[in-house]
Amino acid sequence: MIGLLEIEWLKIKRYRTFWILVGLFLALLLLWNYEAAQGNINIGGGKKSHGMSIVNSDYSFPLAWGSTGYWGSIFIMFISIVVIILTTNEFAYRTHRQHVIDGWTKMNFFHAKVMLVVVLSIASTLSVVLVGSILGWMHYHSFAGFFGEFKLLGYFFLLSLDYLGFALFLALLIRRSGLAIGLFLLYAMFLETILWVIINNYSPDNKPLGGLLPLQAGDSLLPFPYPPMVKMLSEGTPSLPMTTYALVTCGWCLIYYFAGRAMLLRRDW
Repeated sequence: MIGLLEIEWLKIKRYRTFWILVGLFLALLLLWNYEAAQGNINIGGGKKSHGMSIVNSDYSFPLAWGSTGYWGSIFIMFISIVVIILTTNEFAYRTHRQHVIDGWTKMNFFHAKVMLVVVLSIASTLSVVLVGSILGWMHYHSFAGFFGEFKLLGYFFLLSLDYLGFALFLALLIRRSGLAIGLFLLYAMFLETILWVIINNYSPDNKPLGGLLPLQAGDSLLPFPYPPMVKMLSEGTPSLPMTTYALVTCGWCLIYYFAGRAMLLRRDW
């Protein structure tokens, strides 16, 4: 398996698009969280002293993990696009066939991409840890509570696997980067939101079953970091246990794996 990752690394280490998208993820993760911590993102005014801050999240430990993780869950889109491009390029340039000529099996090819998804998910999670640690220390000069709520970082890892696994499945299904990226963004940003609203409206006993949709299950693990007063007002909002969202997210990841595996074995190479 390590050998498969080494080959993947040789493909991407000089690939400019990869580094641009990864750089955008890291830059936006750091800059947006910094501005949110400063309370500089407001409604009704461009300066901190004007308007109402909508994302003045708490970056003390352990709350920093929830705040940083939520914004990271938005910017993970860039890493998802990386997975789509790297996978569809294999089909566009016929390098997947060259791998077979060189002695790979279809499963070697598939597992190389799966391992890439896992490694990128781990790297994204470590980025959230780094940014949260920096901002927590900058604003509070203390690491007290650093290991509290560490499960939120586990939730972010699951969310990353969910998004990147879905992106890999789409790439294997469509095999064209432009179309796969377009469908991924369309579903992630619009279609699933529409389905989420429809399903919740018709769910029995007001249970938010729309939260069990593929990407929404992961998103539900890291809700918006509302200020304390807003959290108190929204305590009565129906929701499912976090363990349910975590298990459903794991289930979707397994579906992506087995569906992608079966599809790759069945289709012509």
